[in-house]
Amino acid sequence: SSGINAEWPLRPGCGDLSHLAAIIILLLKIWKTRSCAGISGKSQALFALVFCTRYLDLFFSFVSLYNTTMKVIYICCSIGTCYLVFMKFKPTYDTNHDTFRVEFLLGPCVIFALIFNHSLTVTEILWTFSIYLEAGAILPQLFMMSKTGEAETITSHYLFMLGAYRALYILNWVYRFYTESFFDPIAVIAGCVQTVLYCDFFYLYVTKVLKGKSLVLPC
Repeated sequence: SSGINAEWPLRPGCGDLSHLAAIIILLLKIWKTRSCAGISGKSQALFALVFCTRYLDLFFSFVSLYNTTMKVIYICCSIGTCYLVFMKFKPTYDTNHDTFRVEFLLGPCVIFALIFNHSLTVTEILWTFSIYLEAGAILPQLFMMSKTGEAETITSHYLFMLGAYRALYILNWVYRFYTESFFDPIAVIAGCVQTVLYCDFFYLYVTKVLKGKSLVLPC
């Protein structure tokens, strides 16, 4: 399973473009402001782990040039973001508010991947682990926002595009179910959980940010 949308008739998939837009927005935000203030380094590290464990098939499987290119971009950009947060602009990284306990997320993901998977092979277990982990990888960022009580507009755009990417993938799964009778319970359930985590943020984004107001989380 590649995790890159190669099946939807609209190629490249809207979900992939939304995901790529989110990554570009984040990188530009950090680079232009020379600061990673408001960005959860823990979330970015988790996303890097997601891509590195999911796309190991780069070394032994070729689907298409588009598929391979997107995988390489995701891996390189996620590692690059971690470099900016933890090294280049480390003095601007807010460790005081980025305090989510990632072990409480990683542990269950490992256990679920070992129990609920398609096959007991290393690559399949790692792919399954990445699916479960991606569902909750944004939690440190949301937790950080809840502690600071607000988010910069550009960070809000990043989170919206990231949430939209997964919501668009759900539409792709619906399309595939009706046209190919394809249904992957692991990916679908994890994707739905991930989308639900964004629902409250989506509401605030539409009612605040799109109207030109600052995004302030309710107490």
